[in-house]
Amino acid sequence: MTAPAAPPAAPWSLPGEEVAAALGTDARTGLSSADAAARLAADGPNELPRKPPVPAWRRFLAQFADPLVYLLILAIVISVIAWVLEGAHGVPVDALVILAVITLNAVLGFVQENKAADAVAALSAMTQASSTVLRDGARVSIPSAQLVVGDVLILGEGDQVGADARLLSAASLRVIESSLTGEADAVSKRADAVAADADLADRTAMVYRGTSVAQGSGQAVVTATGGATEMGAIARMLDAVEDEDTPLEREITRVSKMLGGIVVAIAVVVVATLLALTPERTADSFIDALLLGVSLAVAAVPEGLPAILSVVLALGVQRMALHRAVVKKLSSVETLGSASVICSDKTGTLTRSEMTIQEVVTASGSTVVTGIGYEPNGHVAPDADGDGHPDGEPLTGALREEVTVVLSGGAMASDTELAEDDGVWSVVGDPTEGSFLVAELKLGTQGSREGRFTRVGMVPFTSERKLMSVLYTDAKHGTTILMSKGAPDVLMERCTRVRVGEVDQPLDAAARAEFSAHIADMSGRALRTLAVAYRDLDADEAAAVAAAGTDGVFDHLEQGLTLAGVVGIIDPARPEAAAAVAEAHRAGVRVLMITGDHPATAGRIAADLGIAAPGARVLTGRELSDMDDAALTDAVGRVNVYARVAPEHKLRIVGALKAQGQTVAMTGDGVNDAPALRAADIGVAMGVTGTQVTKEAATMVLADDNFATIVAAVREGRRIFDNIKKFLRYLLSSNMGEVLTVFGGVVLAGVIGLAGHSDSGVVLPLVATQILWINLITDSGPALAMGVDPSVEDVMARPPRRPDERVIDAAMWRGVLLIGAVMAAATLGTLDIFLPGGLIETSLSVDDLATARTAAFTTLVLAQLFNTVNSRSETVSAFRHLLVNKWLWGAIALGVVLQVAVVEVPFLQAAFSTASLDLAHWAVAVAMASLVLWVDELRKLVRRARLGGRV
Repeated sequence: MTAPAAPPAAPWSLPGEEVAAALGTDARTGLSSADAAARLAADGPNELPRKPPVPAWRRFLAQFADPLVYLLILAIVISVIAWVLEGAHGVPVDALVILAVITLNAVLGFVQENKAADAVAALSAMTQASSTVLRDGARVSIPSAQLVVGDVLILGEGDQVGADARLLSAASLRVIESSLTGEADAVSKRADAVAADADLADRTAMVYRGTSVAQGSGQAVVTATGGATEMGAIARMLDAVEDEDTPLEREITRVSKMLGGIVVAIAVVVVATLLALTPERTADSFIDALLLGVSLAVAAVPEGLPAILSVVLALGVQRMALHRAVVKKLSSVETLGSASVICSDKTGTLTRSEMTIQEVVTASGSTVVTGIGYEPNGHVAPDADGDGHPDGEPLTGALREEVTVVLSGGAMASDTELAEDDGVWSVVGDPTEGSFLVAELKLGTQGSREGRFTRVGMVPFTSERKLMSVLYTDAKHGTTILMSKGAPDVLMERCTRVRVGEVDQPLDAAARAEFSAHIADMSGRALRTLAVAYRDLDADEAAAVAAAGTDGVFDHLEQGLTLAGVVGIIDPARPEAAAAVAEAHRAGVRVLMITGDHPATAGRIAADLGIAAPGARVLTGRELSDMDDAALTDAVGRVNVYARVAPEHKLRIVGALKAQGQTVAMTGDGVNDAPALRAADIGVAMGVTGTQVTKEAATMVLADDNFATIVAAVREGRRIFDNIKKFLRYLLSSNMGEVLTVFGGVVLAGVIGLAGHSDSGVVLPLVATQILWINLITDSGPALAMGVDPSVEDVMARPPRRPDERVIDAAMWRGVLLIGAVMAAATLGTLDIFLPGGLIETSLSVDDLATARTAAFTTLVLAQLFNTVNSRSETVSAFRHLLVNKWLWGAIALGVVLQVAVVEVPFLQAAFSTASLDLAHWAVAVAMASLVLWVDELRKLVRRARLGGRV
């Protein structure tokens, strides 16, 4: 058993055999089973470090960690104390109701967050990855979690790389590293050492955990597992990024503290006022004043707010789930609504991550290939005027012959397969090679070569050669043909002829210049260019190929080629992404593209999507590294596209944006995106292509990887925030009406005729049970219905709310105080109308206290129900979109029915100290209550006039 030495610091800079020796590994036989078992026991499994799961009981208790809940717990304590001081008769109804509300809130939040966690786990669940290694000299397949340092990996097409490893050999090996570097194209790998200071993307002698093999084969010795891998390093970066409260959580904390101060102030003012108005200050009068102050303070607290807030957010989460977005934290739904910047990765997020041929240039002209992605829907048509659009004419004659050779030749010069599963098309192998297969299907010529060609050899692609060739025998003509595909500048140097129609002609200087001009034009439009060429082998060459077989060396045959043509390839933008970007801009939200891809490609896609103007500046990772914080802060305010960036650059960009006061949403799928997702105000991971690390770092996961879903989330978040403001406006103004009614009734008792109904002490306009009833029927159903209210205004036609914008701003406070005062005036006015000896003397001023109080009680209830339609907007008339919310009208109807019941049903009359009302009482109550609606309509009219009609 051989103990490994420490892995070299830069294994890519040393020969592979030297690295294997340093790790105590025989490159030919791999580790022994005993060595591997010992190393696994010493180093642990090849898994990324994960935080231990939080126990369920702690997650449940965390639901109570809210300042508003603390305030309600204090209200419970005060209510119980008041109940005890009153003699502990019956049960403390107030305390039990509030306790039930906060318990329901905790259960709701706990259940919803568990659902989100289960959904994310389901998205992440996949078959356990396995790796092929050499153990005891034999190839064996083991779970990737059992890989150890020193294992010799056997890599083949389609394999997932299970650990970081130094290549020992490579044959046409190309690896897709987009999940780690953001680079869409497969990267060529070779066993030769590279410089020790090479960047991650340039370490061609290494393969990394989480990447996949697109083409070729190879062997590599594992140099790092688990947390020591590059993916593990990024995972560790996440621990350095602290979670922050969402804007909604911060705002609710502020509101809760403010309400706490208001409650204390109300209690102090009421107690002091009552003591001042009481002629004989005895212990009993002090206790009575204290109890009244406490009851009013408890009434001022919107005890339904936490539960209603949780229900509204949970319903928002459910709506998001229907649109294929899984929100892991309730309050994160609203955060997207306040986003002012969306930082998006390119590959797979804004683009399809499906390389697509868009243009073919041959000797006879340009041809456009329509359709995007791997689904072979589209056609091939001429583009005579070179504007990038088909002319509407069919592809015929010489041009068709040339394009057929290009597309069929490129499809033949590949090791890739196109697969279809239940209507979903995918590429097994290199995405660029797959683009030829798709384009050939669109042309409809793939059937002509089936059964005709037999592959007999290959000259593999290498980064030095920049081309590959495949040898076929042609059964139709009895010949052997070489098909080549590669970089145009390299391949054209090997060409002496050019395909024109069905014949080969000399490739003269004029033809070369014309092709070079087309290539430059396509490159300038960020198309990746590849050339296709061919030649027939003579009899001696064909015989040599037949004798050598597939293991022969044929690169000497790649001379004297015939150029078939050049293709332009791009990873196309998602068709819905442009509309989503436009909608984000309409909502005042900047969209930034932050990618590891080439600057020209990033700029082209950004221009196509409307993220940046054509030719706009693209900042690269190298430029970002040279910037200090001040220069970076200035740059992020002006530049929308960033290319060739590393994870630390993304973190700096997000940090600079947040330092400017922006609310930042970051989308991504690769593990390189994870730290920035954690640092952003809200991280959005891709559910299909996203890595496990990214999903764990994010607060929201898109099950469909669709950027448009993010804009839908912004809309939903804004709607939720508006609805939160609606029911806050409603709850606070309604509770303010209750407080002012009782307080005004005590202070103005002599004016409204209330004082004459008691020989001693203070007569209240409402009794405690009536206040409790009002809270029960008006603070729950209507407020909850407003939480699901359809948008009254176009929420995407306004800029994002500022980070310093309050949920309850000065304008809302003015409205709350105004409506509360109108409610109190209407209620006390009704009381005055029906009581003799008050300010208002009418023929109706003959009722007893119980009847007059019931009428006032009914007026306050109806006023709060009128207030539901007021509160749907700060500026828009209540009569606009009046009937769109069936839940609100249901809640209003239920409130009216319950109020009629509490007034007219005998046993409820006894419980709530009410008396039956006749038609005149009801008419006065409805008329007085409606003042809330008319006064608020007048206020909105004045405000709209001040805003110049901008609502």
